[in-house]
Amino acid sequence: MLSKLVPSLERELAHAVPLRRRLHTCPEPGGRESATARLLTEALPVPVRRLGDSTNLVVRVGGEGPGVLVRAELDGVELHEETGSPHAARNGLMHACGHDVHCAALVALVRAALPLADELPAPLVAVFQASEERTPSGAETVLADEELTRTVRAAVGVHVHPGIVWGRLGADPGTVNAATYGFEVLVEGRAGHGAYPHTTRDPVLALAQTVVALHTLTGRRADPLNPSVLSVCALSAGAGDNVIPGTARALGTLRTMDGDDTAGLREAVRATVEQIAAAHGCAGTVRTVRDEPALVNDAGLTAAFRALADEAGIALAAPWRSCGGDDFARYGTRWPSLMVFLGLAGAPDFTPAGLHSPRFLPPEDAVGRVALAQALGYLAAAGAGPDGVTPARARWGATSSSDG
Repeated sequence: MLSKLVPSLERELAHAVPLRRRLHTCPEPGGRESATARLLTEALPVPVRRLGDSTNLVVRVGGEGPGVLVRAELDGVELHEETGSPHAARNGLMHACGHDVHCAALVALVRAALPLADELPAPLVAVFQASEERTPSGAETVLADEELTRTVRAAVGVHVHPGIVWGRLGADPGTVNAATYGFEVLVEGRAGHGAYPHTTRDPVLALAQTVVALHTLTGRRADPLNPSVLSVCALSAGAGDNVIPGTARALGTLRTMDGDDTAGLREAVRATVEQIAAAHGCAGTVRTVRDEPALVNDAGLTAAFRALADEAGIALAAPWRSCGGDDFARYGTRWPSLMVFLGLAGAPDFTPAGLHSPRFLPPEDAVGRVALAQALGYLAAAGAGPDGVTPARARWGATSSSDG
């Protein structure tokens, strides 16, 4: 089946690459991806179902029975793009995580699978998911749809990543992305004049010391053999140079790879905020703004994918996992699931930049390689064996096993 899908995918790239350019020009915030959904609907020559009043889109190709869900994400990130691309957005948002690539690739896979619909080993269920970057999670909306969930047997996702060698596929069993806990800190004090701080209860000072203390937690409260990270990423307080404000806020994220560390670190965040605020005569509280489980790749599905990729001549990456987070993890709580990472490091026309960087711009060749990885994941989950895929070797998806 892969040997049939590959030529069809190659033909679809003539449509998919221009589609990616159009998607890149119009990034939208999570839950409001109306223009993105419209572009994708127009590019799909099959009926598209929208889940309720959300922007989540579903397309099913193939016959009866439980299918394989392949996900791509719709939303952008709140960043001003600095790539210099002629297709750069100008609206303060940016596809800085590769979602435009993932969507264009999945459209190519759907279009390539259509002529083979009667031969597919299982139905292909393409989900173009809203709001991966924001809360509420688009994955929650998908999982709440009973019509969809009862007709799915496994879930597959593919994500570009600049930390892996170009063209290689990262597919490892077990935890590959961290549990994600996003939190807001609010410190409430007593406002007053900056010249008379003794008459106030300064929330800015309390918050500043809280931020420093929070960054020490993972190094002293978690097992050093288990990856964990805490980052405070946003601060806000006051408006004048001589006014001590009444409140100060911060936003942060805590990532844990091991469940044994999670509860203790979250409690330590709460205690640190409350107690440092109290020491300054203020009140400190913590509010959860995002809570996603760890992303765990199913061992059997991962093994099937790796065998199929090997037979197809697609090089696999060295063992890979990161403290990144993705609401794709929610699918793994319902079905066997697999997240595959496509490497970008060293790709032609790719300027080294991290995810969520204003300079992050995957090359156009990534569209075809993501589509091929999606096809491999679909076939692995559908139960298709690796026999007969040799004709796909040495084509646009193949990578020499001697690469870096």
